Amino acid sequence: MQSLNTSRDLSLFELDRKRILVVTCDSAGAVGPKPFDYVRVNGRTVGKLTARVALMEALSVGATPFGVAVALCVEPQPTGAQILKGIRGELNYASSRPPIILQSSEKNFKVKQTGLGVTVLSIAAPESLRMKKCRSGDAVMAIGTPHVGEEVLQGERNGSISDTRDIQRLLKIPFVHEIIPVGSQGILHEAKILAKDSGLKLRLQPEPSIDILKSAGPATVTLCAISNSRSALLRTTIGKGVSAVGTLR
Repeated sequence: MQSLNTSRDLSLFELDRKRILVVTCDSAGAVGPKPFDYVRVNGRTVGKLTARVALMEALSVGATPFGVAVALCVEPQPTGAQILKGIRGELNYASSRPPIILQSSEKNFKVKQTGLGVTVLSIAAPESLRMKKCRSGDAVMAIGTPHVGEEVLQGERNGSISDTRDIQRLLKIPFVHEIIPVGSQGILHEAKILAKDSGLKLRLQPEPSIDILKSAGPATVTLCAISNSRSALLRTTIGKGVSAVGTLR
């Protein structure tokens, strides 16, 4: 099984001429309902947002998830069960045919701080893989705004952050050439990856209206490379905050 090179935060393996295995993952620590958690939220929210990141990474390259491995660093009840509800809810939200779940939890020790890992296994056809598709002259646009920590909860309520539905809409738009979610390393980092994978250079907007260095937490921003003349149409189509980041040359 041959691995394929990419600068993206995922792994690709060529199973055969018709199938590529796409592996994506995300983790969360010190976020949850436990007494030592830094950000206090319910287990369902932790599960939903952690699963969302790994799903968005897979969906953005045109892959179809078929399996999810969940490492619950908490007791099965009640916290583990709450987290799994959030994960299942996000899988149902993202797909009409949710992938199967394999999970394990901590059964030996009392846990005082929440920990979670989610790995998503997906399949993509080589011809439909949405990578290294950027073109010279493309505009790099950001959907959503960077949120981290407790900001994410407010962003989720008011619809100012990106999610899996945004990626599904983008995949159907002909003038969108490539898509990449943004996490803790920020917009600038992911925009450079878009450029690098396609052998291009990023030219930043002189005064971006969005913070390109701030952590976007659990993929609260999605970047896309689009035909340069279509930025106004993208704003109308997405119906969510869209900001110009730069152009590719």
